[in-house]
Amino acid sequence: MLKQLAKKTIAHILTWQARMVLARYTPNIVAITGNIGKTSAKDSVHAVLSRFYTVRKSEKSFNSEIGLPLTILGIPNAWNDPLGWVKNIAYGFWLIIKKQQYPEWLVLEVGADRPGDIAAVSKWLKSDIVVYTRFGNVPVHVEFFKTPDELFREKSNLLDALKPNGTLILNADDERIMTLKAKARTKVVTFGFDEQAMIQASNDTIAYSQAGMYGAPSGIVFRINYGGSSIPVQIDGGFGRNHVYSALAALAIAYDRECNMLTAVEALKNQDLPPGRMRVIAGVKESVVIDDTYNAAPLATETALETLGSLAVEGRKIAVLGDMLELGRYTQEAHKKVGEYAARHADILVTVGIRSRYTAEGALNAGMSEKNIFQYEDARVAGKFVEGELSKGDIVLVKGSQGMRMERAVEEIMAHPEDKERLLVRQDSEWRKR
Repeated sequence: MLKQLAKKTIAHILTWQARMVLARYTPNIVAITGNIGKTSAKDSVHAVLSRFYTVRKSEKSFNSEIGLPLTILGIPNAWNDPLGWVKNIAYGFWLIIKKQQYPEWLVLEVGADRPGDIAAVSKWLKSDIVVYTRFGNVPVHVEFFKTPDELFREKSNLLDALKPNGTLILNADDERIMTLKAKARTKVVTFGFDEQAMIQASNDTIAYSQAGMYGAPSGIVFRINYGGSSIPVQIDGGFGRNHVYSALAALAIAYDRECNMLTAVEALKNQDLPPGRMRVIAGVKESVVIDDTYNAAPLATETALETLGSLAVEGRKIAVLGDMLELGRYTQEAHKKVGEYAARHADILVTVGIRSRYTAEGALNAGMSEKNIFQYEDARVAGKFVEGELSKGDIVLVKGSQGMRMERAVEEIMAHPEDKERLLVRQDSEWRKR
């Protein structure tokens, strides 16, 4: 009880300080929400805008009641360190009292775990640009909302944060998100594969590191079409349309701000992709790992499996899937559907967690052989099993909700575990204690 009170008090102080800092320094703000791809979009937007301005982004996935003020103030999360919070609060006051150098742009990820989260933020976080990524029919974090529609209505509250002369950036491929266009009283820029999108992607394919059918997959290439022009885009080190959508969101902002589009595209090529988001990692025994362990929602998992299925590889396609959490009454149905996707796109399925038993059931019902389905309760144990089964040319997709700690499975099968702190999610000391 005392700990919760302290947390609320700290959040209240930091939020007040953040509001004062915004008033004093008047940075431009990009606020990003959705249920899929917020963090990847945030990182792509940061990569592009950094070519033209001084920019600060939310670190990791700071999108909570404390995380947003931390980013605005430019201070770290002190976790359970009381002295650390005292220092943070003192710095916040210093930032208000004595004017200092401050970024021209803030790129902020705005999430909603419970009803009222975004409505509360929208009262004070007035933004120049609001971006909606993707939503999905059964989105993550639906557990504390009665229906996906209720969650979407909460997300739509971010429209209230948009300044009168601001720009709304919408994913044209998401019908639910496009309903917001009619509610907008500001400029709207759309992105996606849809022919009507203002920033349109086409011809997305997998890039391989060497010629021939079985070169190691190394990234993605596609084209963007806008205003009568067309430019090729290459992103190294990641797979899947989630990275395409993130790039499109960033390029939509560059287009809106009349930035040089060639420079913006170049910024995306070698950007440091966030850990755990369809990132390519070298695996043991000359295998390849697709690390998508940051989190999991049904649509994102299905999309990841489709990407796995599309790859041309010498060996087998192995899906290691952990529980998808916070789905409430949609849990059983969503896991079974993911299992059906696994049966279509993977040769071997390894599940982790109680809920993922439904994933195994769905795969079995969809025709995957029982001898190719393996079930575990612990991510590290599952990783050790996969490590023993791997052969040259195999490719492994690892995905699951944050609470399943699926990065531990990746650690067991990556070729260079000594690089885990740089490559994997949740490697700071607080997470490693859990």
